[in-house]
Order: sequence, then structure tokens, then C-alpha cells
Amino acid sequence: MDKTIDEIQDEIIEEFSAFDDWMDKYTLLIDLGNLLQPLDGKDKTENNLIEGCQSRVWLSAEYTDGKVFFRGESDAVIVKGIVSLLITVLSGHSPQQILDCDLYFIERIGLKEHLSPTRSNGLVAMLRQMRMYALAFQAKG
Repeated sequence: MDKTIDEIQDEIIEEFSAFDDWMDKYTLLIDLGNLLQPLDGKDKTENNLIEGCQSRVWLSAEYTDGKVFFRGESDAVIVKGIVSLLITVLSGHSPQQILDCDLYFIERIGLKEHLSPTRSNGLVAMLRQMRMYALAFQAKG
């Protein structure tokens, strides 16, 4: 059976809690970002570029069998890690689950207070875009 959004968040929290030092957590973030599948050139469009991010972030989504699947990429290593985390948590769930979820892992792993204000804004922008996709798919659904 598929994991719930909360189960995935709890796994991420556990993974990050293995490290006390933030340099180690950044390394983990960068490693997660490096695991992201590169986006196709066709997905690197102005439409998929997230407004409000300091670095360039592309996010695309498709709707299959009632579930939303996200793909994303960034030209900045830390941001790519953040994109990877958001995709891990939200991809493969229904629009309603995405819209209803409380993303507590961001706070719990300490990401919130370790991001610069511009990166924090970027994170909010990415999340908003993912929820917009979910809303759009739900309206079509």
C-alpha cells in the first residue's frame, strides 16, 4: 500500500534527526537533490519557472489515475534538495490529499530557521505552485 503524506514526512524527519550538525543536514539535502531525475528540456519553460525563487526552479506536474506526479529541478544545489523533499512528500497523492496536508516536516527538521529569507520565500512559492497544480487537477477531475 502507498504511504500517506504524514508517513513520508515522518521518515524524512527521522532521516534528518540522525544528524545534529547542520552542515551534515545540508549535505543530506544536497545528496537528495542529486537524486532528482533531470527535467526534460521541454519542461524547462517559462510556465514551469517558479516566481519568487532566488535561484531558478522549474516544477511540472501531471495527473494520472487520480494522482498528481511532480517533477522539478533547480540550478542551486540546496534548493534542488528542497525541491526533492517536496516532490518526495507530495508526489503520487490525490489533489485533495495535497490540498489538505499539513507539511510539518519543514519545521521539524529545522529547515525553516536554517533557510535564508529568500530561500524561505522560494520554498513557500514552490509549495504554492504545487497546491495550484493540485487545485487545477481537482477542478478538471
